[in-house]
Amino acid sequence: MGTLLQNKIALVTGASRGIGRAIAQRLAAEGATVVVTARSLDSAGKYEGTLKETVALIAASGGTAHPLVADLEREDDLQGLVGRAVELAGGLDILVHSGGKAEYAPTVDMAQSMFDNTIGHYLRAPFILYHHAVPEMRKRGGGWIVTLGSVTALPPLRPYDGFASHGGATVYAAIKAAVHRMTQGLAAELQADNIAVNTLAPSTAIRTPGASEWIPEEYPSERIEYIAETCLALCHLPASERTGLTAYSLHFPHHHKLPVYTLDGKEQIEAPALPEYAHPDIVPSGLGC
Repeated sequence: MGTLLQNKIALVTGASRGIGRAIAQRLAAEGATVVVTARSLDSAGKYEGTLKETVALIAASGGTAHPLVADLEREDDLQGLVGRAVELAGGLDILVHSGGKAEYAPTVDMAQSMFDNTIGHYLRAPFILYHHAVPEMRKRGGGWIVTLGSVTALPPLRPYDGFASHGGATVYAAIKAAVHRMTQGLAAELQADNIAVNTLAPSTAIRTPGASEWIPEEYPSERIEYIAETCLALCHLPASERTGLTAYSLHFPHHHKLPVYTLDGKEQIEAPALPEYAHPDIVPSGLGC
């Protein structure tokens, strides 16, 4: 077990599977007590993965995690989540919002309910969580907020082709772009409180149980360890040193020469090479570092 996050308490949403689970494992491997939250406690729904499985994986590696069932589409659950996590674990230092249900459709064909749900999952939910988390972090003299963004938030490339350019991801991408800007502004607002606020995004795609059905077979993808390691890097330095960033999972470790480890933190894996197919707007001098 590492000690980088010893005595820190983290809340990770969407932690029953996929990116949220991987991040929870990596934070726990560095000593954080992690409250993992999602809708599935001990039985999976459409996609495999439960909170009990996440807790078991963390415990098997020597870490500490507590399951907390919440459906962020339910107003009471959303408004009460941070308070319940604080009561369960004794405080809050780190908030990672990874939860959300991505839905895609061409913009002019998209149902109003799908549009509203996408805003709810990816913009309203973190807004509410920030409101409740920041006062708890102020009590502890600082903290870290990480919100999942997306490479789709960058402009579609010309000549127009591919999934995002054809409109299937346009609304999702626009809301993720808003998330990027909201976290950058929040970083400026909270730097004096020593609360670091950053956006985290895959450089390409990560084939998780909930996302794989939307990712074309030919689309480039990456190992989940890279985004977990990048998240860890955003959760320990003071706000004066690392805040207001949009950190991309392959580019950030590459630029900062960070070693990347397995999710249990026990074994270093091959450092990621920058893919030729990554979006050209992810550059060391701007987005991505």
